Amino acid sequence: MPSVAVQLHSLLFKLLLRRRLSTLSAPDAPAAPPFGVSSRPADQRPSPPSNPSFSPSSPDGVATKDLHPDPLSSLHLRLFLPNPNHHSAATAAASPVPHPLRRNSFPQRDPAPGQDHLSRRASASFHAVGASPAPAPSPSPSPSPRDYGGYLPTAGAARSAARRRLPVIVQFHGGAFVTGAADSAANDAFCRRVARLCDAIVVAVGYRLAPESRYPAAFEDGVAVLRWIAKQANLAACGRTMMGKCTGADSFGAAMVEPWLAAHADPSRCVLLGVSCGANIADYVARKAVETGKLLDPVRVVAQVLMYPFFMGSVPTRSELKLANSYFYDKSSCLLAWKIFLPEGEFNLDHPAANPLVPGRGPPLKLMPPTLTVVAELDWMKDRAIAYSEELRKVNVDAPVLEYKDAVHEFATLDVLLKTPQAQACAEDIAIWIKKYISLRGHELSY
Repeated sequence: MPSVAVQLHSLLFKLLLRRRLSTLSAPDAPAAPPFGVSSRPADQRPSPPSNPSFSPSSPDGVATKDLHPDPLSSLHLRLFLPNPNHHSAATAAASPVPHPLRRNSFPQRDPAPGQDHLSRRASASFHAVGASPAPAPSPSPSPSPRDYGGYLPTAGAARSAARRRLPVIVQFHGGAFVTGAADSAANDAFCRRVARLCDAIVVAVGYRLAPESRYPAAFEDGVAVLRWIAKQANLAACGRTMMGKCTGADSFGAAMVEPWLAAHADPSRCVLLGVSCGANIADYVARKAVETGKLLDPVRVVAQVLMYPFFMGSVPTRSELKLANSYFYDKSSCLLAWKIFLPEGEFNLDHPAANPLVPGRGPPLKLMPPTLTVVAELDWMKDRAIAYSEELRKVNVDAPVLEYKDAVHEFATLDVLLKTPQAQACAEDIAIWIKKYISLRGHELSY
């Protein structure tokens, strides 16, 4: 049974959510902006500003940066980068003896003996998008750290990055498709925790919200982010191979490549992590990645994590009947959210976006990436998520389920619950499972 404080917060949360949903579904609701919205400030606590440097104001050693990759959309990204220099300094000071393995910390593979030349080439290439401008005059020189006001990869950082690349975790926040934001206080704290525990770059996606942008806008935004990451990787590779062979290559890379990704990201180790309705988006993006195949190169989705997915269906499950009035998100509010999100006149709880068990939903399940499902004991949506996981296991997909006792929907990502032991344990458990697939050494730990 949740504490009295959690129950009171749940009651207030449901009242505010119902009020917001009723306002958005009213016939006289305000007209939608031309490019949609990716956040509603009235629904969020004051969002923490981005901090693109590893300054004392970032005590957890994670820098953040806000991006708007598409000028014709409200799509918003917040990048979370663990301090790459912290690991380098620790490694340099360490003895040759292998480090003892901690629960959520694994050593990375050192480069092959013949890769020093590649490291020098990479550092020279990233110098164009890093802290110092190119030696040759350029119409758009790279900014210096003083001009940028944050972290930019230096030649030394790029050389180190050539030896050690960080995996990429693409994260989709919750909020019933109508609220929430990538830079909200709760999502910011959760992504910082994941970036630190997994030692990975986290790309939090601020997708377009309903009813301004109904289905499939949010799902298409998720696919667009994967394509954007692939484009960034290809531009960085282009900068490396064309160095010294194409006039203007330096300014081209400096102008278009996101330096954090160019210097530190390994897109071949990409994990999708969805929270609540974000889990629906993550699962859709995973299916599209399977269908697209090599067209997404060099991005490769190696695993996905579905945290209490926002699944529904026309035939109720046992938990939907027993826990319909559960904490924070009850069934009646979620039904209203689906009516707001799905296209007008197409409301159907067996819609492929809502019910993962309908036939013909996408590629064969056996092609899906390994999928970890996190559910809460007191969440009315848990049974359908468990059933989907069982279908994946039937076709030999690694699809474990972690169920947390006395937990409620969004127990690991809601701001009022972020500091509970359950939330912290959940993040650690997710990190253990993710490292099974992002580790360069292979399957080190498994459930």
